[in-house]
Amino acid sequence: MSPTGTVTRAETCVIACSDAWRGSGEVLAHAVGTVPTIGARLARLTHSPDLVLTDGEAFLLSDPWSEQPTREGWLPFSRVFDVLNAGRRHSMMGASQIDRYGNQNISRIGDWDRPKRQLIGARGAPGNTVNHRTDYWVARHSTRIFVEAVDVVCGVGYDRARAHPDPSLRFHDLGVVVTDLAVLSYDAEGRLEIRTLHPGVSVDEVRAATGFPLAGPVDGITRPPTDEELRLIREVLDPGGARDREVPG
Repeated sequence: MSPTGTVTRAETCVIACSDAWRGSGEVLAHAVGTVPTIGARLARLTHSPDLVLTDGEAFLLSDPWSEQPTREGWLPFSRVFDVLNAGRRHSMMGASQIDRYGNQNISRIGDWDRPKRQLIGARGAPGNTVNHRTDYWVARHSTRIFVEAVDVVCGVGYDRARAHPDPSLRFHDLGVVVTDLAVLSYDAEGRLEIRTLHPGVSVDEVRAATGFPLAGPVDGITRPPTDEELRLIREVLDPGGARDREVPG
């Protein structure tokens, strides 16, 4: 069923993020950002009912969008690492820089000795990318973020994972990169390519905003929300319109 009314760019991004969790099964959803969080909750309400959601602190919730959420379990921070190491987690993180092989930087911008910007640090990115599937969310697709070489490798890309002799990297799994312009995925060589374009976006627009060559699109246009998905986004999950503040217009 096609949605009624105008679908915003932010709502298209929510759908793309939601679809990233399709088929994940009973895993802990780790979503960084407003749009990914709405996407994970939409996935739980529609195609992925086994997805495990948290309140962002220590409780597992069956309905985190409710005024009085139902607590299904307790997961303190220390126990998250047990879930992570077992591969029972699926993360969608942000990226301050990302290169063609999916190497991600959230630590610093500039030279090691005199960085231009100090960011949040590597945090959980290395462990995420070697233990379970990791996707990325970029709210502003630009050449400042999609670069030829990242200044620091935090999340491990396909080139480094394949070159490393440690057998533990067999669990390395990068999925997609969702941006405000398109959905990117990886080709057989581990290089980013355009999977789908968001409605109204051209191939040239995406390539001009990327600091390295991109092939594609592979699958055409990012799918629109159904009427029910649109109702859930607007009336249940984000009636205040926070999604449009993260992805305007």
